[in-house]
Amino acid sequence: MSVSRALAHVRARFPEPGPAGLFERAPITVSFHPDRLVRDGRTVAECLAAEGVYRSQFETGISNGGLGGPRADWEERMFPGVYTGPLGRPIYGGLNLAGYPDGASPRFGSCHLILSTRVAARATFSHGDSVSAPAVVGTADAFGAIWAALLREVAEEGRALNLAADSPDAWVSQLAVKRTAAGRALDNYVEAQIHGGLTLSEDVTAVVADPSFRGTPYEEHLAALSGTLRWSPGFTLAPAEFPADLRGPEVPPLAAGIAERYGAETLDAEIIGRAAREPGAPLQLIKYLWHILVLLGRPAC
Repeated sequence: MSVSRALAHVRARFPEPGPAGLFERAPITVSFHPDRLVRDGRTVAECLAAEGVYRSQFETGISNGGLGGPRADWEERMFPGVYTGPLGRPIYGGLNLAGYPDGASPRFGSCHLILSTRVAARATFSHGDSVSAPAVVGTADAFGAIWAALLREVAEEGRALNLAADSPDAWVSQLAVKRTAAGRALDNYVEAQIHGGLTLSEDVTAVVADPSFRGTPYEEHLAALSGTLRWSPGFTLAPAEFPADLRGPEVPPLAAGIAERYGAETLDAEIIGRAAREPGAPLQLIKYLWHILVLLGRPAC
């Protein structure tokens, strides 16, 4: 019932259809950090492998964005009266229109699930993150307003989804290009709100992981999530290359301290994850380390 109500509400606001065939080639991706700890002390990857379902932050107690009350307020604004308790709430991802190998929204995790194109039929979408109270939303069969907003963004700013182009037509033609380089779309994505839950065996077609997890215990858990495990280009950066002007002056000394503690010449997703699991870790600053890795990091492979 909540699925149909959420979709009906959004569709009624913006009923215009989008381009034909768009959702047959652009999957939703759901990003996550496999090594973060949930409430019971297990890692995210362990929970996913053991339970076979992807749970919302209201159940796991962890988030890479807004946690708890603020998120509930955003969801009430977007889907009035649809969600009340902690269970059954939307799962968040991004629509990977540009086909980036690091997923549609890498700011939320070093690994991502590629969802079956069938999942789009029970998803809603927004031009921008739900934290920003997006004015334009849509569904798979009513995507016209979001598509128009993306083309307008290209016309006015010369890029959308972190993909630069001289004109909207040129931008559209670039969407069909097969990409091997990371998109680094830290703030530029079409957010997807997936209704009705995610069952890995039914809804996930592949897992894409940061190569820093190769040969670690996480690789086994990640491989158990889908019949296909792929590796993204990954990100790595020397501590001295973390600037103070992107996420504040506290970030470079934190990067240097983590590298010294673990005897690492460069930081990557796995090393940052170790720091995040330490008792009393400054999680907000560690999140900033990951953001800078996405923006400035060199490919790990």
